[in-house]
Amino acid sequence: MRCLGSLMTMKRALISVSDKQGVGEFAKKLTDLHISLVSTGGTAQELKRHNVRYDDISTITGFPEMLDGRVKTLHPHIHGALLAQRTNKQHMKTLSDHNIEPIDMVVCNLYPFEETISKNTASLQDIIENIDIGGPTLIRAAAKNYQDVIVVTNPHQYPMIIDILQEKGDVHLADREQLALDAFSHTAQYDAIIASYLRGRWTDEQFPLNHTIPLRQKQAMRYGENPHQKGVFYKLIPEVKEPCITNAIKLQGKELSYNNILDADCAIEAIKEFSEPTCVIIKHATPCGIASAKTLMKAWKDAYATDTYSPYGGILSFNRVVDQALAHELSTLFLEVIIAPGYTDQAMDILGQKKNMRLLKLADLDLEIIRKGVIYRSVVGGMLSQDRDITITSTSSWKIVSKKSPTKSQLTSMEFAVKCVKHIKSNSIVFVKGTRTVGIGGGQTARVDAAWIATNKGKDAISGSILASDAFFPFRDAVDVAAEAGVSAIIQPGGSIRDEEVIYAANEHGIAMVFSQQRYFRH
Repeated sequence: MRCLGSLMTMKRALISVSDKQGVGEFAKKLTDLHISLVSTGGTAQELKRHNVRYDDISTITGFPEMLDGRVKTLHPHIHGALLAQRTNKQHMKTLSDHNIEPIDMVVCNLYPFEETISKNTASLQDIIENIDIGGPTLIRAAAKNYQDVIVVTNPHQYPMIIDILQEKGDVHLADREQLALDAFSHTAQYDAIIASYLRGRWTDEQFPLNHTIPLRQKQAMRYGENPHQKGVFYKLIPEVKEPCITNAIKLQGKELSYNNILDADCAIEAIKEFSEPTCVIIKHATPCGIASAKTLMKAWKDAYATDTYSPYGGILSFNRVVDQALAHELSTLFLEVIIAPGYTDQAMDILGQKKNMRLLKLADLDLEIIRKGVIYRSVVGGMLSQDRDITITSTSSWKIVSKKSPTKSQLTSMEFAVKCVKHIKSNSIVFVKGTRTVGIGGGQTARVDAAWIATNKGKDAISGSILASDAFFPFRDAVDVAAEAGVSAIIQPGGSIRDEEVIYAANEHGIAMVFSQQRYFRH
């Protein structure tokens, strides 16, 4: 640990920042502590505006800033001053031989690359010019030599630095280490954002050999899935433009929990499948009711009727504005989160009485949404990545395999059912009438168990419905269970070694069966 005394051991600081927030006041306080300053370009102008004395970088390097500001600090008189170890006699002799004065602090943050790429009007030239070169080099040099050089990369750190220097005259080793870690994180994320953006602009590569995913903390959780687990919510940088849980706006209620976010993500991704007024009800990361109708009220009632007890404490998503009448219906239930593209003033007044209910507003859920990209999932020691499951096979590729053909209305229901079953945890079975679910079974180790659960939940409503399965039937048993409940048609991917046995069962029961030839596992 460095010796701390009453005398100021820090003599010289270099300030070169893109974000000028608070830098003038910070610099003034440094000079009040008798620390001399070196500065560059726009930062120097900001110091001048605050009447802060400084030496221009060119007086140190002996060279003017050049190449439109691309070269300012890249010079031995700067980096020698930063990288020399004060306890290394040879290092210090080298500085003396070349008339290099040590620099004890670097205050630097980087060109606004992230802000620039967020502007639709930014040209590629603008974007390239906002790739900082000298800044990361300064920061990394200072962070590498953290025992001798303090590195400050965020305006939020200014008050802490001043307080420590005023009180102690120097910064403890533990604080220097933390500042260095923050600095390396700053430059690492900066480079990751650049690589991510340019890869998307210049290539169609989704799964590079080496991949760094830039993330920024959005929200700290009270806890994770369970109270004994810690949890944090991170968002991707640059931010995803598509409507998603990450850019939802909370209008009221408690902070979202870890489980709320997972459930809300499921609700949002499911609602994107549908263009008609639709309601999706989620419980424990899987739908327990989905319906589309001519009105949002009818969609809600049909979705809720699928399973009237599971929605307790559930998550709802709608793709139309919630009005007064619907809000009144929803206010009678205990619901954790409601997600919609908007709420009328009257709806907000009603739902506002439920102080703990989270209301999220998510623009464009009522529009056709272009979905793209990849998703990530962590495992211990690694990360999985895959294309998002956004494709549904065209009905023209479906294959009728039974003797009995489905009716036109049954085909319509099958299209709806396939959109539902792909969002239910595997193994999954869904029973549908028209464009509403009447029974859902998912998350089972055997498909016949999923069929049994769905028929048990749907009871008498199953008769005359169509069944959709997320994967093929390995045996005929699930078909027999569905037939006993009165199912009239089945859509499934096909591809089992026992397809003939399964088709035979459908024919035996007089059920129309279609192979969609696309599996929808969801783990």
